[in-house]
Amino acid sequence: MKLSLGPLLYYWSRQSTLAFYADMADAPVDIVYLGETVCSRRHELRLSDWLEVAGVLAAAGKEVVLSSQVLVESESDLKTLRRIVSNGHFRVEANDMGAVNLLEGQAPADGWIAGPTLNVFNPATLDLLAGLGATRWVAPPEMSRAHIHALREGLGHGMEVEILAHGRLPLAYSARCFTARHFNLQKDSCEFRCLGSADGIPLKTREGAPFLTLNGIQTQSAQVHTLLGDLPGVCAEGIDILRISPQGAHTLDIVALFRQAVDGLIPAADALREALPLLPAEACNGFWHGQPGIEQRAPV
Repeated sequence: MKLSLGPLLYYWSRQSTLAFYADMADAPVDIVYLGETVCSRRHELRLSDWLEVAGVLAAAGKEVVLSSQVLVESESDLKTLRRIVSNGHFRVEANDMGAVNLLEGQAPADGWIAGPTLNVFNPATLDLLAGLGATRWVAPPEMSRAHIHALREGLGHGMEVEILAHGRLPLAYSARCFTARHFNLQKDSCEFRCLGSADGIPLKTREGAPFLTLNGIQTQSAQVHTLLGDLPGVCAEGIDILRISPQGAHTLDIVALFRQAVDGLIPAADALREALPLLPAEACNGFWHGQPGIEQRAPV
């Protein structure tokens, strides 16, 4: 089973981002997704910078994938998307149907990746994307084990399946920027306030209970979804790739725990126990079990 590092969902400084990916060159991950998927105003790194990072990681033996933006809102966004699709070296993760349209007939021989925000929930749609060149599917994070199993059973071909195994759950995207609104600013004059939140801005209910996390135009879960304790069941499903989403601190430690647990060097329960103090918030795994995502269920 392979481990992947998902695209960076938060806005970190250029120095912090470059240092993070320099560390990832030696990390026990097989695949690294790069690029800005959340907000085009985040430009500490331009596409040329991401391509330079991609070259370094590829030289270190990683499979590199360029992830497209989820909401394409302007001609400049579309121009960047075209450059990503025509990069000529690296596979592309399509996160909206505009990217799918551009990738048809232009993808490398090994195909492209159907990202989680394409919201594929049935085998007919997945077969359609496969006919357009998709060779890997990243399941929406809210899909349960049973749903993923049923969808795979209905496929008429082989396709790599990747799931989000660790990280805050991306729940929704909006044309509005909730981080800017939090600071009483307009989206176009946001002062790049996301730079001050390495793991997003936690949002609580009036009673003080964790509710959501604000990350620019993206709304995330308050809790951190992790399937470390569920790895025996995940492996039994034959999942091909486990995605770990970068967090503000301890990402390398989380990756190492996943690698050790997947390789059978430590029990999954022990790996989860060691990981819990490293998370920026409480853990959850409800979606995998077909329950509300906020819940933390015992492995089955």
